[in-house]
Amino acid sequence: MTWHDAAACLDEDPELFFPGGDSPRYAPQVAAALEVCAACAVTVDCLRYALDHGQNEGIWGGMTAVDRAVLRRRSARAQPATASG
Repeated sequence: MTWHDAAACLDEDPELFFPGGDSPRYAPQVAAALEVCAACAVTVDCLRYALDHGQNEGIWGGMTAVDRAVLRRRSARAQPATASG
């Protein structure tokens, strides 16, 4: 059994998690998707999958695409610079 099998979204319409944009008109759809994620036991695994596989669209692990982009930027800034030489 994989984390996918335990996901709360398993029986939901996948379209719910891919709103048509970031405009306020999609806010109810985003809120509904995030509500499903809030009840999910595998959000950490889902988010890790999205980050590891470059999922730049949709809602994964309880985070929107914008949320994940912010997380990636913060993570990149937190990484220590490596010396080249």
